[in-house]
Amino acid sequence: MDLDDLDAIADELYALPPADFTATRDERAKDARTAGDRELAERIRRLRRPTKAAWASNLLVRRQPDEAEQVLRLGEALRQAHQDLDGGQLRKLATQQRQVIAALARQARELTAQAGQPIGEGAQREVEETLRAVLADPDAGQEWVRGRLAKPLTAPTGFALVADAARSAPPATTPRCGEGASGSRVADLDAARSRRRERQEQERRRAEQERERRRERQERERRRAEQEKRREQRERQARALQEAEDAERHLRAREGDLTTAEDEQRRADQRKHQAQQRLVDLRKQLKEAEDEQRDADQAVREAHTRVRKADRAVREARRRATDVAAQAEQLADQAEPPTV
Repeated sequence: MDLDDLDAIADELYALPPADFTATRDERAKDARTAGDRELAERIRRLRRPTKAAWASNLLVRRQPDEAEQVLRLGEALRQAHQDLDGGQLRKLATQQRQVIAALARQARELTAQAGQPIGEGAQREVEETLRAVLADPDAGQEWVRGRLAKPLTAPTGFALVADAARSAPPATTPRCGEGASGSRVADLDAARSRRRERQEQERRRAEQERERRRERQERERRRAEQEKRREQRERQARALQEAEDAERHLRAREGDLTTAEDEQRRADQRKHQAQQRLVDLRKQLKEAEDEQRDADQAVREAHTRVRKADRAVREARRRATDVAAQAEQLADQAEPPTV
């Protein structure tokens, strides 16, 4: 399987409106199967159709890459300010966070309308939740910026505390000498910082647990994919062996057909040779018969000629004999004396 092909196909599919996703995905999987890459076809088939909110988030990343990069940088700054318990910076960034989320969610809605597939307010709120997740979790940010979300992202529990901490953090001011900083004020500040550190640690543990669960899911998916790959390899090997055995049987059968055909050809060649020899003999006999017929015709013609000549000679001899007999009789009559 070529991962570049899978990435290119995924980029194409997740840029499409959800209504066009399934048909195009199935067509690409069919193309991969036709090309003989069953693993790629199966990976394509597993790609999930995005919800409208996920598609809107993908569209925002693809159409507004500079704003997407700004969101990632803002998320880094927010997380760092929260870690440092910098109240002033948190307040500043929290305001920017709200403005950026609201503006980008509106842009996403406008982009979907321009694409002919407008989203509703519910989907817009899911886009906002996705942006909050991107600001809170760097892994979510990397997933979002690829532009291949199938469903909206959810901010990890405790992310709302970023804004809360910014609002509740005391301003970093120095007490005036005339006022004096009471011990209770310092204690309250320490307690607030301690609570923030505790919440931060809880959030860190939850984030770590979530990352661990994500790694475990990815590892399970990887193992399933490897098992599926090995299963498909075994199936391909079994099919290949079966096809080889079938091809061998087919070859032996065709070799038997060839031997039979060659025997029949030899017998046919012998019959042809015998027929040709017989034809030569018959042609020779025919020629001899034709010669004999010509000789017989000539003898018949000559015999007819002799017969005609003989017939004329006979008629001529008969006429002369008749004439001679008549003359003899006349002479005889003349020689007798007259009777007294």
